[in-house]
Amino acid sequence: MKTLSEEQRAGLLAFNDCFVEHPALTTIIEDFERLRFNRTLGGEQQSMLLTGDTGSGKTQLINHYSKRFFSQQRRNVLTKPILVSRIPSKLTLEHTIIQLLMDLGQFGTEYRTGRSHELGLTESLVRCLQLCETELIIINEFQELIEFKSAQYKQLIANRLKYISEETQIPIVLVGMPWAELIAEEPQWASRLICRRQIPYFKLSQGPEDFVRFLKGLAIRMPFDLPPKLEEKHTTLALFAACRGEVRKLKHLLNEAVKMALFDGANTLAKEHLANAYQLFYPSMSNPFLQAISDLRFTEVASYSRYEPNALSDDEALIATRFTDQMSLTQLLKK
Repeated sequence: MKTLSEEQRAGLLAFNDCFVEHPALTTIIEDFERLRFNRTLGGEQQSMLLTGDTGSGKTQLINHYSKRFFSQQRRNVLTKPILVSRIPSKLTLEHTIIQLLMDLGQFGTEYRTGRSHELGLTESLVRCLQLCETELIIINEFQELIEFKSAQYKQLIANRLKYISEETQIPIVLVGMPWAELIAEEPQWASRLICRRQIPYFKLSQGPEDFVRFLKGLAIRMPFDLPPKLEEKHTTLALFAACRGEVRKLKHLLNEAVKMALFDGANTLAKEHLANAYQLFYPSMSNPFLQAISDLRFTEVASYSRYEPNALSDDEALIATRFTDQMSLTQLLKK
């Protein structure tokens, strides 16, 4: 069995974990910076709502941004400029606060469950945030805390997070699926969530140049002496046909294709590697990398997933992302 050199393996790992900005992500990073700066001016802190459908790149963006800030040991306290947390598996307010404490490095807080009231946990969190000199709180997968919850419970969540932000003077970024927007309907957050952003899927019918620039950014980060020409028309169109504009889908395909090229000892990524990677993932589908442009069929997002709180059952509450019917390039560009 072929193996990779340490250099090749390091290059592959770096590419798998690489981050490429595009205009929507640049705007969001600027928002994060603005929230942090505004905090130094005092007064009521703004908060932010960031939504995006599955595979749009929310978590990758958060991880990339948080890696820019290093924790330091000061006066026996580990500073945490950017606190990134997520909704825990136990979907309660109490466990959410415990998760925030744990992500601040307050180990052992999980044992407080049942022995501390939620308000006591909140006060502990406020003190720890101040000691850790936290400048921005980012809570990922926020939609999980409001799914299938009553209006009263959502109000309780809104009140508690508002209290934490007010007491610490730290802005909060709520990140989640499109239906995380439901929190914005709460009076406590309607005016506080001044900044609301969405990470969209790429669309060829609208702004295809963003997709091309994104592909170029990925190409120059590949571990080859000669970056591939992903921006060539057929390759670009075939990649879009394969991923439907979803970043995660695109990245999984390219990760596999790059690995295949490295195992082949190739000096760059070739169309055959893309075709083989696609065949591996979708063996029963027509392979876009082996088709002529005139034969390619495209589909792109028509509407994003959503949550219907008034649905008759939980199964009917979550509405999946809807994509267009397949169409030719000519039909797509006429949209």
